[in-house]
Amino acid sequence: MPLTCKDSGLRWYWVAVLVFLADQLSKQWVLANFDLYESVKLLPFFNFTYVRNYGAAFSFLSEAGGWQRWLFTIVAIGFSTLLTVWLRKQSSSLWKLNLAYTLVIGGALGNLVDRLMHGFVVDFIDFFWNKSHYPAFNIADAAICVGAVLIIWDAFVSGKSEADSAEGVKK
Repeated sequence: MPLTCKDSGLRWYWVAVLVFLADQLSKQWVLANFDLYESVKLLPFFNFTYVRNYGAAFSFLSEAGGWQRWLFTIVAIGFSTLLTVWLRKQSSSLWKLNLAYTLVIGGALGNLVDRLMHGFVVDFIDFFWNKSHYPAFNIADAAICVGAVLIIWDAFVSGKSEADSAEGVKK
């Protein structure tokens, strides 16, 4: 019997919408207020620095000549669709996994809109130590990373609890 929207993980989709809106609003603010490579120091280890990312995480494939834009577009649509289907099939009570999926969906769609509108992703969060800078990122990237960590964590926790249950049955 299929779950209703109220009973399924789709009940958590509001998280994806919030991530998407926060990401897009922050990027529009950066585009309206910063020149490319302009940087404003906010803390001794943190800047807002407007950069363009033509690739994926850590500028992976950024120099590939343009085809990567469409590859990452297909990947974002594919993962968002797959995770939405999975959300629909699981209980709304699985909060860690539902939260993880919706964080990834919101982030993927936020970066997808950038790729389609601009041909690049707007990055601006710049952490550094002395002269070593972590690659700039945005709210969508952060949501995707947190979501991925939660998915991995859930896999280990679920695997352990299933193993403990099976061991208890053997005794």
